[in-house]
Amino acid sequence: MRAVLVLYFKYFLRWDDDLATSIYHTFVALCYLTPILGAIVADSWLGKFKTIIYLSIVYAIGQVAMAVSAIHDITDTDRDGTPNNMTFHVVLSMVGLLLIALGTGGIKPCVAAFGGDQFNEHQEKQRRTFFSVFYLCINGGSLLSTIITPILRAQDCGIYSNQKCYSLAFGVPAALMAVALIVFIVGSGMYYKAEPQGNIMLDVCKCIGFAIKNRYRHRGDPGKQHWMDWADEKYDKLLIAQIKMVLKVLFLYIPLPMFWTLFDQKGSRWTLQATTMDGNFGALVIQPDQMQTVNPILILTLVPLMDSVIYPLIQKCGLNFTPLKRMTVGMFLAAVAFICAALVELQIENTLPVFPSASQSQLKLLNMGSSAVTVRLPDASLNLPAARASDEYFTFGAEQISVSIDGLRLTKTVHLAKGKRQTLLIPSNISHEWLLTDDLIYKPQEGNNEFRFVNGMKSAVNVSTPADYLGPVEPFYYSNYSQIKNGKVMFTLSSGSQSCEYSKDFGFGSSYTFFIPSTLAFGPNCQESITAVEDIKPNSVHMALQIPQYFFITAGEVMFSVTGLEFSYSQAPSNMKAVLQAGWLFTVAIGNFIVLIVAELAKIPKRWAEYLLFACLLIAVCVIFSIMAHFYTYIDPAEIEAQFRKKVDDYDDEDDKRKVNMVKRNSVKNPYDNDDNDDEAKHTKM
Repeated sequence: MRAVLVLYFKYFLRWDDDLATSIYHTFVALCYLTPILGAIVADSWLGKFKTIIYLSIVYAIGQVAMAVSAIHDITDTDRDGTPNNMTFHVVLSMVGLLLIALGTGGIKPCVAAFGGDQFNEHQEKQRRTFFSVFYLCINGGSLLSTIITPILRAQDCGIYSNQKCYSLAFGVPAALMAVALIVFIVGSGMYYKAEPQGNIMLDVCKCIGFAIKNRYRHRGDPGKQHWMDWADEKYDKLLIAQIKMVLKVLFLYIPLPMFWTLFDQKGSRWTLQATTMDGNFGALVIQPDQMQTVNPILILTLVPLMDSVIYPLIQKCGLNFTPLKRMTVGMFLAAVAFICAALVELQIENTLPVFPSASQSQLKLLNMGSSAVTVRLPDASLNLPAARASDEYFTFGAEQISVSIDGLRLTKTVHLAKGKRQTLLIPSNISHEWLLTDDLIYKPQEGNNEFRFVNGMKSAVNVSTPADYLGPVEPFYYSNYSQIKNGKVMFTLSSGSQSCEYSKDFGFGSSYTFFIPSTLAFGPNCQESITAVEDIKPNSVHMALQIPQYFFITAGEVMFSVTGLEFSYSQAPSNMKAVLQAGWLFTVAIGNFIVLIVAELAKIPKRWAEYLLFACLLIAVCVIFSIMAHFYTYIDPAEIEAQFRKKVDDYDDEDDKRKVNMVKRNSVKNPYDNDDNDDEAKHTKM
């Protein structure tokens, strides 16, 4: 569902790039904060099975709410394809996202653990097989979703008017979630359902809280070896020792959010970047949100490659490539990915049109006549052949300019609109009215193209495509803009009983004005007669240029994320894995909040500069993390726990011996004591 979410915000809810990015990352952050709540509910109250069922229902309801919010016909009262009550759609979609965040948070920490509960201690091999299949399914689902969901989104659907089918893109996952929930419930009788045993995270938080409170209460007293030792008045020494080990790892987590700040932008900023690129791969046309498919494909390739080839090769070279060094390299690779993204963005910006500012106007000239004319503008003069337009727009600061035609002693005063692009239609009869058309002042969205027709004939011309009838274009007038997808399109032009066909191969994100000259001769083909004026050039930077940045970010993810979890688990006691999992998920949430802050507060005008800022920040954090890693000492938690338990056992044995010796000494009868008090004395000592 996340694959199309940022495009839904931008193109359906009509939000700008920064707001769409901010809400996207807020949602992702919530998805990684709520698992902590889900784990506490499952372990302390409902148990894993009931938690999965109840919160999966919440999940499915949220997905249905998203699907309903994307049906434009609900509030499209004038049936023009645009919702008239956008507040309804925004509120419903936000409620849906909140329910989804709550649902995914509830089941995220429970599903894998519930699967692991089904195996006994002696079924270690079967448990490993289950987890392998489980994570294969996750990556397979990720791969399929990033391919299929954008295809569903790209379809046209609607009751009264056809628009991009976001409702289908959200509705299919909702239906699949409902089916998955039913299948899960049907198997209820086969499952082993462990009773809630209490949540270790609550115990850890209480112990840390007591230590801080007790230290503050005794702030005038001499300090102890570790501030957690102030909790030993109430809590077990083993628990305190385990928390110390966990805190040592959590301290290393402090710089990690910056990695997730960069990593999760592949679903927001990079998808928006792809909308301004050319997705034509020959036989295959890639949607902007389908470029994310590269990530799961590379993960399925790089994980086994790293484990079986790269890491063993580094080890054979005699290099001590420790887990923390791998994580440092992973962070550096993510920074390289954003440098690549900045270079791609620079390439894109060089191809984008320069639109007028609020104090400027831009003008293009179109000669509708059958003979060439020489036009004089302020500070410019150009020769316009018959049925041709000027190549570029002229930019003016004045609100009105004088336009004259050489040889005809004719000067016209043209009133321009500030902040707009316009085309001046010069008629074949110069004395007739000169028309000004309003042109596009934005790049066509979602990789679509926009076009219009200008009719230079004395009779109306009907224009149609195989999919749509565009209506008549009046004599010496122009049509409204219409949208069309990329690919070859065949136009049929007709006037009375006469007709002809004109074809045009469209790219991505272009705008054209098609001029029908007065000399048009209808026939089987009018390809050479129609003039195609390119107002906005199509996207020319290919989406394939995004592959390097996806490669580096995925390689960074494999070295950082997989290694980080492995390192964390190896450095924490067995009963503290959940605490570290919560800490790890918390770093993801904080990373997404950082994107939110930068997108909303920094307001960097150039996107490439924003990418470079993120890359530099991560490199700086990478240096800090490498210094922290250098001073970190690897430990074996199991060995420390065993030594700790042995000390406690030895202490208990010595204590027992002292008690026995005391009893033996006091059990020797004093000849001066009377017999009546003897039994009572021994009993008291015991």
